[in-house]
Amino acid sequence: MRVHVVSDVHGRADALPAAAEGADAFVCLGDLVLFIDYRDHSRGIMADLFGAEAVGRMIELRTAQRFDEAREWSRGLWAKVEGDRSAVIEAAIRRQYAELFAAFPTPTYLTYGNVDLPHLYPDYLRDGINLLDGQSVEIGGLRFGFVGGGLRTPMNTPYELDDDVYAAKVAAVGEVDVLCCHIPPHIPELVYDVEARRFERGSEAVLEYIHATRPKYVLFGHVHQPLVDSLYIGSTRCVNVGHFNARGTPFVLEW
Repeated sequence: MRVHVVSDVHGRADALPAAAEGADAFVCLGDLVLFIDYRDHSRGIMADLFGAEAVGRMIELRTAQRFDEAREWSRGLWAKVEGDRSAVIEAAIRRQYAELFAAFPTPTYLTYGNVDLPHLYPDYLRDGINLLDGQSVEIGGLRFGFVGGGLRTPMNTPYELDDDVYAAKVAAVGEVDVLCCHIPPHIPELVYDVEARRFERGSEAVLEYIHATRPKYVLFGHVHQPLVDSLYIGSTRCVNVGHFNARGTPFVLEW
């Protein structure tokens, strides 16, 4: 059995068909939307609306962790846009979702990332595209559990959850062979982004789950340039499957 796993797609619909070649099943761990491209400032919703130079300034403020200033800069940009801000954003996200969901192979199993809008997903699901969150499914004889979304941060991205809500979803999965999350367990080496030069939020609930149930694998994304992309916690292999937007290649799981 061969399963290809991706995360942090961020608009790379063009790379999804090749990433699925040779796979018996395809897994996506979320963050489909591309608001801002930290590598190419001319790509993404914000660049389409405001240009690469404005995006560069926002990235500069975020990287310096000057989040209040970044929000103020953003408010200034949006003040120049005609029409309702939320409607403009939703229309742009819908265009990306239409392209991305059309590019998913079958079968695909997916969950949400912290920048995704869960209430829009049902409009783009089709036969063979399976959405799971706080749920599990059997793939090739192994039990896969899925937990979507992120935890509260100063970034205030669209799908951030309170710790207890997130922990309840982890508990709802039950015992599985492979736990698939968007965010990593809370281990410093796994949550530190060497390019952004900051610690992202990992999940204590996922870490406790690993100690309690000892799955074979925990797969996740979220941290685009991790200090360490794979380590063991006891017998559980924890793997950051990679920043798909930048790499365009999947993590391959075979058994």
